[in-house]
Amino acid sequence: MSNPLRIANGAGFLGDSLSAPRRLVEGAQVDYLTLEYLAELTMSILARSREKDPRAGYAQDFLLVLADLVPALKAQPQLKIVTNAGGMNPLSCAAAAAQLLANAGLGDTRIGVVSGDDILTQLPELQTQQQVWDAETQQPLDDSVAQNFVSANAYLGAQPIVEALAQDTRIVITGRVADASLTVGPAMQELGGAWDDWDRLAAFSVAGHLIECGAQVTGGYATDWAQYDLHNIGYPIAEIEADGTTTITKPAGTGGAVNRRTVIEQLTYEIGDPRHYLTPDVDVDFTTVHVTECGIDRVRVSGATGRAAPPTYKVSAAQRDRQTATGELLVYGRDAIEKAQACTTLLQQRLGSAVQLFAELLGSGAGVPLRQCVASPEVVLRLTAVGDAGAFARELASLITSGPAGLAGYAAGRPAVRAMFRYQPLLVNKEAIRPQVEVRAARDWV
Repeated sequence: MSNPLRIANGAGFLGDSLSAPRRLVEGAQVDYLTLEYLAELTMSILARSREKDPRAGYAQDFLLVLADLVPALKAQPQLKIVTNAGGMNPLSCAAAAAQLLANAGLGDTRIGVVSGDDILTQLPELQTQQQVWDAETQQPLDDSVAQNFVSANAYLGAQPIVEALAQDTRIVITGRVADASLTVGPAMQELGGAWDDWDRLAAFSVAGHLIECGAQVTGGYATDWAQYDLHNIGYPIAEIEADGTTTITKPAGTGGAVNRRTVIEQLTYEIGDPRHYLTPDVDVDFTTVHVTECGIDRVRVSGATGRAAPPTYKVSAAQRDRQTATGELLVYGRDAIEKAQACTTLLQQRLGSAVQLFAELLGSGAGVPLRQCVASPEVVLRLTAVGDAGAFARELASLITSGPAGLAGYAAGRPAVRAMFRYQPLLVNKEAIRPQVEVRAARDWV
C-alpha cells in the first residue's frame, strides 16, 4: 500500500455518540472504521445481561450504528469495520448484525467472529493446572474465590483479527480484545510485518491507543476544552504509513481540534508505566515517542519502540458480590450539609450492620479541591447501600418526615435493588488460550 492506511474510530465506549460513526465516514474517506465498546465496568454489565438472556451480552448499540452505516457500506466498497461489540456474546452479535445486513440487501457481506476470550468455564481446569493467577497479588486463585466468578475474559491481541481479515472479511466482530489491537489488526493485515517486529507493533499500538477513546484525542475531555468548538466534534483518523509513523487528524469542517496537546493528553491516558505499556501484542515504550504538529488538525507521531509481548493475557473477571442500591434526596437550607450528614448517620443507625452506606454530598464541594468552599444552600445526598439493599430502599423515604427539616424529597424514584459484581483482574498463560476465528457471509450467519 503506497498511500497511508486510514483507520478511523467512531466509538470510544458503550454509550458514545450513535451518530458519530456515520458522520465520520460521510465526512472522510477511510479504509477501516473501528468501534470500541468495552471497559471493565461494561463487561460486568454485559455479563449481567447474559445472565438474564443467554442470547444477550453484546453491545446492542452496535446494531443501531450498523443500520446507520448501511448507506456508507453500499457506497464505499473499500470500507471495513472492526469492533469489539461482541462483548460476552460475539456469536449472537454476529447473528443479529447479519440479519440486519441481509435485510438491507448486503447478504454477501462476509462477517468474521473472533472468540475464545471467554474462559469462565475453563477456570477450574486452568486453576488446577496453575495457569491462572491473581494479577495483583501474583498468587494462585483460592478455591472459594474461583467459584464466585460470573465472567472471565482474556484480552486477546491482533493476530486473530488478522486471521479473520485475511479471509476477505468486511466486518470483524470480537469479544474482549485489547483496545489498541482493533487498530493493530488492520495495520498488520494491510501494511504487513512480522509478529516479532516489536518496534513496528509498538508504532501500530500507539496509533491504536491514540484513537481508541474516540473524541478524547480530538478535543473532547481536553484540559483546554473551552478553546474548542465542540459542536459536531470530529472523531479521529489515524493515517498510518508503512514504517508505522502515524498522523492523527479528523474530518475537515468538524469541531474539536487535533494538536500536540490533545494528542499528548490521550497518549498518556491510562498507560501506567510509560516505559512498559503492556498489550497482548507488544510491550511499548512511550518515552521514545515524538509528537509534532504538521498542519492544521494534523499531528505526526513517530519513534515508538517495543519489546517482546508478555507471556500472559490480562483477564477481566467479575465476581458475584452482595446486593446494592443507590438513592438520592434533595436537602436544602443554610445548614444543608449538616442535615445531609445527619441523614446518613440516622439511616445507618436504623439499618444496622446489615447495610454498609456510602454517602456523597453533591454540591458541597467535598469532591473538588476548592480553596474556599462557601456553604451550599442545597445539596443532593446520594447514598449507596451494600448488603441488605432492599431494607435500604424501603427505609430511605422515611427520612423525609422522620429526619431533619428541609428534605425536599426524592431526587429520583425509590432505589432499585441490583446485583453487585466485583472486578477482579487475573493473568493467564497465553499458551492455555486458543482464540477462534469463524468467517461466513451474512446470509449464512442468520
